[in-house]
Order: sequence, then C-alpha cells, then structure tokens
Amino acid sequence: MELWFTEKQTPAFGITAKVRETYVDEQTPFQHLSMVETEEFGRMLVLDGMVMTTVKDEFVYHEMVAHPALVTHPNPKKVLVVGGGDGGVIREILKHPSVEKAVLVEIDGKVIEYSKQYLPEIAGELDNPRVEVIVNDGYMHILNNKNEYDVIMVDSTEPVGPAAPLFERGFYQGIYEALKEDGLFVAQTDNPWFKADLIQQVNRDVKEIFPIVRVYGANIPTYPSGLWTFTMGSKTHDPLEVDAAAIPDMPTKYYSSRLHHAAFCLPKFVEDLTK
Repeated sequence: MELWFTEKQTPAFGITAKVRETYVDEQTPFQHLSMVETEEFGRMLVLDGMVMTTVKDEFVYHEMVAHPALVTHPNPKKVLVVGGGDGGVIREILKHPSVEKAVLVEIDGKVIEYSKQYLPEIAGELDNPRVEVIVNDGYMHILNNKNEYDVIMVDSTEPVGPAAPLFERGFYQGIYEALKEDGLFVAQTDNPWFKADLIQQVNRDVKEIFPIVRVYGANIPTYPSGLWTFTMGSKTHDPLEVDAAAIPDMPTKYYSSRLHHAAFCLPKFVEDLTK
C-alpha cells in the first residue's frame, strides 16, 4: 500500500508527497507534529498539517531568513530568532563571525527535541556555545527585552494557532523596542498567490513603525505556491545600499553576493502589494 502526505494549501489546492516512513505523529501541547520520510524531499517536519522544512530544500528558507539581514547590519553581535525550533536559521547565523550570541526562543520544545533527533543536518548547531535556547513564548520574550538585539528574525509558521500573534502590529512594535538604535528585523510573510492580503497588511503595519521597509522573495518548492516572501524592517540600514563586493563568501547553496540585490527585485504583481 502506498502512503501519501497531502497539505491542503487552500481549500481547493494542495501538494502531495509519497511517504516512505513515519517517525513521529503526535499532538504536543501547542500543535500536531509529524516527522516523516518522503521519497522526493527526504525527512520532512510537518506542523498542523503544514510543511515546515525538508532535508532537500530547507537551505533556501534558512539562508534567506538569515543572510540578507546579517549582511545589511554592519556589525550584528546579538541576534534573536523567534520560532525556528528546527535550528536551520541558527545554523546560518553562526556563519557570521561577528555574531557573539544567538538566542532561539521556541514555544514548543518538542520541535527542538525531534529536530535534533531526526534533522541533525539542520539542528546540529543548537548546542553551539554561542547559542542560547529558550523554550518559551517569543511574543512575551520580545516584550520583556527592550533595546537588547541588533537583529531579530521571526521564523514562524503560517498565521494560525500559536503563531497568529506574530503577524500583528503590536508584535512589530515590540520588535522595534527590543532592537537597538540601529537594529533591524526580518520575518517570513508567506506567499503572494494565496496570501496577498497578509503581505499587504504586514507591509502597512511595519511601515507605520520602521522608516525602512523592504520585501524580498525566494523559491521554496514545498511551501504554498513555491514563491515565498520576507519582509525586513530597519531603523537605519537599507539592504539595497549594501555593497555586494563587500559580502563575504559563505558556505551557502542559495544565497550569494549576486543574489542579495536580485532578491529584492520582485515580480510586478508582488511589488504592487507593497505600495
């Protein structure tokens, strides 16, 4: 018998992958968590029926959360990741030698536990001495830490369940206050095919708080529609003013110095959402 996992990305559209083995399938205190082995994308982490990461394409998302922000800030020393319990963004952050401390705040400890067990190539740096892992509410951590971070990265699920407050204007205001005077943040902001309204709303909210707001994109095949957006809000530093020649070579598979500025060149229909 063949076993297939299907994510219904909208009520009328989804993606499906043939499953070779199921390692974990349980309800945590926060969400339903599955860890499966797929034929096409290898091991896959699924939360509440949504693909979070796979061994095959994870590098795109994790690199594009971390590197555009960290090359835009001239000297990032202390970085916060909200969510991201699989550890992929942390792994990418540690490729920047200026970072002295990376703090991960993940609400669901089971995501961390199972990622370490089944996704070691992604979660392998969570025990690095430069990393502090906190199992707690990222929203409250933001509100309780003022003027603390150079860069904040919001690596959340889609805006449902425990991640819903991470897409509200009050959260972005809290981020602004948790950043130092020249700080910046980046958040994943879903896809323009199915969630255009969300991109527009986040863009409006962040523009009311941050003087510099830029949206960029990447291709991630297992995420809804394959076209994914990220929104950066900055107090002083503009990613479009980064000198590409000064971006250091790093062991990456997607992000590069040439790609940095290109990622901010959006298709017209996506660019229109940010006006």
